[in-house]
Amino acid sequence: MSLNYLGEDGELTGFETEFATAVCAKLGVEPKFVEINWDAKLLELESKNIDCIWNGLSWSEERDEAMTLSIPYLENHMVLVVPTDSTYQTMDDLAGKNIALQSGSTAQEAFDAEPKLKDNTTMIGMDNNMSCLLDVESGASDAALMDETVANYLIETGGRDLRVMGDFLYAENYVIGFRKGETQLADAVNNALVELKADGTLAEISTKWFGSDITTVEAPAENADSAA
Repeated sequence: MSLNYLGEDGELTGFETEFATAVCAKLGVEPKFVEINWDAKLLELESKNIDCIWNGLSWSEERDEAMTLSIPYLENHMVLVVPTDSTYQTMDDLAGKNIALQSGSTAQEAFDAEPKLKDNTTMIGMDNNMSCLLDVESGASDAALMDETVANYLIETGGRDLRVMGDFLYAENYVIGFRKGETQLADAVNNALVELKADGTLAEISTKWFGSDITTVEAPAENADSAA
C-alpha cells in the first residue's frame, strides 16, 4: 500500500488514484487499477498484466535500467517510524532492534545500504507498508522503514499513535514506471503531468490529500529549450 486506500464504498481512492485519473483524462483513456504483488512488479509489467507502475515508485538506478521512467513528481525521504512515546531519536538508538519494511521496496535497498541498520538491526520483511506499521503498533517490531510521504499519510489517515523520526536516510523521487522502451507512452504521460501542474490541477489534488502542493513536476529540458 502506498498513497492509495480502499474507501468506505470499497473503491480505491487516495492521492495516486486521483492523480492517475486526472492524467488519464488528459490522455482520453479510462484507468483500470490493478493490485499486484510488489515484489513481482517488474514481471507484472513485462508480462503486460499492467501497463505502468504508479504507486509511490521511487527512482533508482536499477529501476532506471529495467524500465522507462517518467519525470519525477514528488520528492520524498526514507524515514523510520516508531511509537510516539518511544525514546528512539536516531538510528544509533535502534541498535539490536527489529526493523519492519516492505520486501522488494527501496526501503529494503536503503536498509542494505545503511551500515547502522544492516549491521546492527534485524530486518523484518513484510508485504506492504501498512503491515509494517501494524507490526510496530503491536510491539513485534521496534520501527518501520518507509517513504516519508507514505508514513505521514498512513499515520494521519489512520490516527495512529506513531511518529516519524527526524533522522532520515536520504531523499528520493517518485516516478511512474513503464515497460522498457515504451517512450511514446512515457512522453504522453510526462506532457500530461506538465499540463496538470501548469493548470493547477496537480496542486489542487496534492493540497486535498497533503494540505499543500508538495509535487515537484517540471518541464523536461527539451520542452524548456523549445519554449525559450
